[in-house]
Amino acid sequence: MMRTRPLKVALLGCGVVGSEVTRIMTTHADDLAARIGAPVELAGIAVRRPDKVREGVPAELVTTDATALVKRGDIDVVIEVIGGIEPARTLITTAFEHGASVVSANKALVAADGAALHAAAETNGADLYYEAAVAGAIPLVRPLRESLAGDKVNRVLGIVNGTTNFILDKMDSTGAGYSEALDEATALGYAEADPTADVEGFDAAAKAAILAGIAFHTRVTIDDVHREGLTEVTAADIASAKRMGCTVKLLAICERAADGASVTARVHPAMIPLTHPLASVREAYNAVFVEAEAAGQLMFYGPGAGGAPTASAVLGDLVAVCRNKLAGATGPGESAYTRLPVSPMGAVTTRYHISLDVADKPGVLAQVANIFAEHGVSIDTVRQQGKDGEASLVIVTHRAADAALSSTVGALRELDTVRGVASIMRVEGE
Repeated sequence: MMRTRPLKVALLGCGVVGSEVTRIMTTHADDLAARIGAPVELAGIAVRRPDKVREGVPAELVTTDATALVKRGDIDVVIEVIGGIEPARTLITTAFEHGASVVSANKALVAADGAALHAAAETNGADLYYEAAVAGAIPLVRPLRESLAGDKVNRVLGIVNGTTNFILDKMDSTGAGYSEALDEATALGYAEADPTADVEGFDAAAKAAILAGIAFHTRVTIDDVHREGLTEVTAADIASAKRMGCTVKLLAICERAADGASVTARVHPAMIPLTHPLASVREAYNAVFVEAEAAGQLMFYGPGAGGAPTASAVLGDLVAVCRNKLAGATGPGESAYTRLPVSPMGAVTTRYHISLDVADKPGVLAQVANIFAEHGVSIDTVRQQGKDGEASLVIVTHRAADAALSSTVGALRELDTVRGVASIMRVEGE
C-alpha cells in the first residue's frame, strides 16, 4: 500500500542540473511515487539569484536561505547540486544533523572530504549517495559499491571527462592543434569559459579518487591522485600515436598492486591501441573499464555530463534514498576496511613513448641506448629519422617505473647530442 504523506525534498542549486531535476520530479511525479511507495514533494529550492528566470520552476519554492531550508525539521532528503567545497560541505552536514539524507553530484567535495561526510551521515543515521558525481548518467558508483561488493576489483580504467575526450577526438580526427580543438569545444558548449578544471585534469582526478576508494575499499582523496592535463599534447603526439596504431586519451587509472599491498590512482594522457574498446569512445562520451577477479572485464559507457544525464543519476539516487527512508534503514556507507596505502607515481610501471631531437651523426643511437640501459629501462622499438644534421628518435620502452624513466630522461638531457625532449607519453591499454 502506498503511503499518502509525501516525502519532502529540498533542492540546493537550480542551474542546468537542478532545473532538470525539478522538471523530472514534476513530470514524472506519479511514476516516482509508484517506484518509491510514497509521493515525493519538492519543498524548497535554494538559489543564489532569485530573480533569474527559471522555466518550469515554481517561484514560491525559491529561496536564498539555503541554511534555513536544510534546517527545516520536515525535510527528508536534500539534493545538493551547487558544487564546490563551501558552502556545500556545511549545508550537507547541517542537513544530516537535522535528520535529512543527502543526494549529491559534488565530485570535488566527495573526493576531498568523503570520509568526514560519510562519518556525519552514519552518526545521524542518514544516507549519502553520489552516483551523479562520477560519469553523469552512467551507473558506476552503485555497481562498484553494491553489485561488485562480493568480488575483488583490481583495476578501473576509463575516460571520465567529456570535454577532454572531445578535444582529443577532434585533434585525432581533423589534425587540429590543442587550441583549435578547445575553441571548437567551447563554441559547442562542451568546455566552460574557464576550462582549467577539465583540461588540467582536476575534474578527472576527483572522479578517480572516488572510484579508487569504492573499488578498493580504502580511503583515497584527490590529493592522492597523480594528475597531468592535456594542454601539452600536440598534433605531433597525435600523429605519432597514429603511426603506432594508437590514439591518445586522457585516462583515469586506478590499480591494485600485484601483491595487493597498495593501490595507485592517476590521471594523464596516454596512447592506447586502436583495438582497445576505449579507443572508439568519441566526442564527449565517457567509458570506464572495470576489471574484477570473478566478473572479469566490464565496460560502462554513455554520456558523462549534461543536465538531463546528470539529473537521471540524481533521481536514481533519490528513489533509493527515499525507499530507505520508508524502510527505516540506510544504504551502504563508506567501506574503507582495507586501509591500503596509495603508492606514489614514481612506483607505477608502464610503457613510454619518448620523442627526442638529436644530432644526425654516427653513435647517437648507441649513446641514447646506453643511457636507457644504465637506468634499467628496456627499449622495445626505435624509429630514427634524419635530415640536414638534425634527427629525431622515437623510442617505445617496455614497462618501466616512472621514477626510472624520469632519471633516464634527466640523463638524456645532459647529452650534448640530444637537442631536446620533444614529448613523453605513457602507453596503456595493452
